[in-house]
Amino acid sequence: MDAVLDNLDVFAEGFRTTVSLTLLAAMGALVLGTLIAAMRVSPVPPLRWAGATYVNLVRNTPLTVVFFLVVFGLPEVDVIVSFYRFAVIALSLYTAAFVAEVVRSGINSVAAGQAEASRAVGMTFGQTLRLVVLPQAFVNIVPPMASVFIALLKNTSIAYAFGVFEATQAMNRLITANGADVIAIVATAALTYLALALLASAAFGFLERAVTASR
Repeated sequence: MDAVLDNLDVFAEGFRTTVSLTLLAAMGALVLGTLIAAMRVSPVPPLRWAGATYVNLVRNTPLTVVFFLVVFGLPEVDVIVSFYRFAVIALSLYTAAFVAEVVRSGINSVAAGQAEASRAVGMTFGQTLRLVVLPQAFVNIVPPMASVFIALLKNTSIAYAFGVFEATQAMNRLITANGADVIAIVATAALTYLALALLASAAFGFLERAVTASR
């Protein structure tokens, strides 16, 4: 246990990176996923096909492969950033496919009559989606979105294999230096991941109760 207590700063640095990766990738995935969901319900067939192709392709590709494509593919087109930024991009692209499906399910949960009424008063598809459908859809998708973002929190551990010093790499570094305390180190990392997941779950639960009360 001494290895844990003596290296709390290493754990703290690793988990700070894990949390920042999660938050930045969540924002990127939310924006991109909402755009893809809009494409999937668009009246323009090529946009629907493009959105469906992205979701089916990315959702059925291992996250590690997405990381490889981003880390080694983007430099080929002169996009060269830090490994941390590559990790944010890879996690955003991957998670956006799951966010898109959650948002699409929320859009489909809104009564069709509301979209028809909006078009009847002259709103375009974009206006109907932005002003009428999406605000209601987001209210309906809080619980499934929580599951997506908690999975994202755990998926950030893949970044360790690509040179990002996050929680899993911090754990491995401490195990290498303190082999006799491996159980305590792994247990501490696991419990911290669990605490972050429970905290995120509680935050989404609060958000769900707030939006339900505001209806």
